[in-house]
Amino acid sequence: MKALVKSRAERGLWLEDVPEPEIGINDVKIRVLYTGICGTDLHIYEWDAWASSVIQPGLTIGHEFVGEVVAIGSNVDDLAIGQIVSGEGHVVCGRCRNCLAGRRHLCAHTMGVGVNRNGAFAEFVVLPMSNIWQHSKGISLEIASIFDPLGNAVHTALAFPVLGEDVLVTGAGPIGIMAAAVARHAGARHVVISDPNPYRRALAEKVGVTLAVDPRTTLLAKIQNQLHMQEGFDVGLEMSGNPSAFRDMLSNMSHGGKIAMLGIPSEQIAIDWNQVVFNQLTLRGIYGREMYETWYMMTVMLETGLDISSVITHRMNWRDYEDGFSAMRSGNSGKVILDWRDVS
Repeated sequence: MKALVKSRAERGLWLEDVPEPEIGINDVKIRVLYTGICGTDLHIYEWDAWASSVIQPGLTIGHEFVGEVVAIGSNVDDLAIGQIVSGEGHVVCGRCRNCLAGRRHLCAHTMGVGVNRNGAFAEFVVLPMSNIWQHSKGISLEIASIFDPLGNAVHTALAFPVLGEDVLVTGAGPIGIMAAAVARHAGARHVVISDPNPYRRALAEKVGVTLAVDPRTTLLAKIQNQLHMQEGFDVGLEMSGNPSAFRDMLSNMSHGGKIAMLGIPSEQIAIDWNQVVFNQLTLRGIYGREMYETWYMMTVMLETGLDISSVITHRMNWRDYEDGFSAMRSGNSGKVILDWRDVS
């Protein structure tokens, strides 16, 4: 089958013919229809310090996808051939304390699809049946293909109650924009998103944020006055990993404010911990999705009117993956979707 492979320990990805994956008794084989390019995939392409320390050359990459079930293992009795599914990108051990307690998203032995095991940028992908999510009718294939990053956004945006609250989002990448849309859908009063990139600020405005601001030219304290806020933001969603953005957020939170952190810093961040202590702030790290409450919430919100379609800005054939990665690299993109339906 055709697959996008990290064949060599250097910058780039290569389309290759690789063996079709085999299924075990608890596995599901899926014909891939659409995939989304993730920031993780871009790191692997660029072969940066993180990728070179984690990725084994020869890996088929990719973890955002939607596809059609084409084969099931003998122990799989709740899936049928032809069903449209996506897959949770974290394969957990099932036996540690957190897994046995139902907290699978906290498994310390997680294996990442397209990172630690072969992924979905291919004609077929195989996953354990416990990682399969069956899509409801009416959800488009393109939206279904980005359930993984949408799950990151939902997990972050709903880490704390947002109904009636003022929410600050730092970082208007695709996940930050989707998190802002989720916060609005969940009843936040004001949702302000900050990012220096004008393309992405404009994209955020399409999902209905209250304001999209350039932190280089607009002080968040001024925004508070403009929106008649009394004390500061109630909930912060840190999606950028940028030290300056995080420090600005800390300085503009209300007393007792809560911050969910998904952005991954590329360097250590020094902060004024007095702000955290004396303002009694809560900081919570977010990784991945809750299995599978987040997936349920994604589905229900889409069924009740959440619209993230504008976050998809580029649609390309799988053969044009280089153009897709170039769009990601430029910063002037939202989600980039690759169409795998015509592989032959």
